Amino acid sequence: MPLYTLPDLAYDYSALEPAISGRIMELHHSKHHQAYVTGANTALEQLAEARATGNLGNVNKLEKDLAFNLGGHVNHSIFWTNLAPGADGGPEGDLATTIDEEFGSLEAFKAHFTAVALGVQGSGWSVLAWDALGSRPIIVQLYDQQGNLPAGVVPLLMLDVWEHAYYLDYQNVRADYVAAFWTIVDWSDVAARLVRARAAGTLLLPA
Repeated sequence: MPLYTLPDLAYDYSALEPAISGRIMELHHSKHHQAYVTGANTALEQLAEARATGNLGNVNKLEKDLAFNLGGHVNHSIFWTNLAPGADGGPEGDLATTIDEEFGSLEAFKAHFTAVALGVQGSGWSVLAWDALGSRPIIVQLYDQQGNLPAGVVPLLMLDVWEHAYYLDYQNVRADYVAAFWTIVDWSDVAARLVRARAAGTLLLPA
């Protein structure tokens, strides 16, 4: 059975400073993300053992373990690539047009996305996603690593607002962390994700 693995980052841990410190990036990637990878692999192994032995009494817990840990693995794998050292400017081309058409302007989009990030109670994410059914971008609030995310949407831009993502740098002032996030968004990665999401949209409900 193939195992999930921790992806390498395309930049050094300190490369996103001052928006995110190297210390947080090292802990976040090598400890927190690795824990989700390990948890997802463990859940898969335990589910396989349960099937092989016919002992399925614990299957509901194992399925929840898989959803939580695999969610953490997927979310962080996207998050790392959404960020880039020295990122500047904003979306261009089709991505910029799409944001303007759906949200009114880049500023309105940022305000909406930021409000969702600041409104997460406890742990979760703010997510710009492509809705394959409606053929439009939407902003959703993701609780923990897997809750409240509609089926059939493809994440384009994700912001981790679990406290482990920012507390060492910003303490309880999440708003400062979210503001700093906009200075390191890799809009080219978001644009490439939009292209792929549009192309894959018919996989949900073929025309």
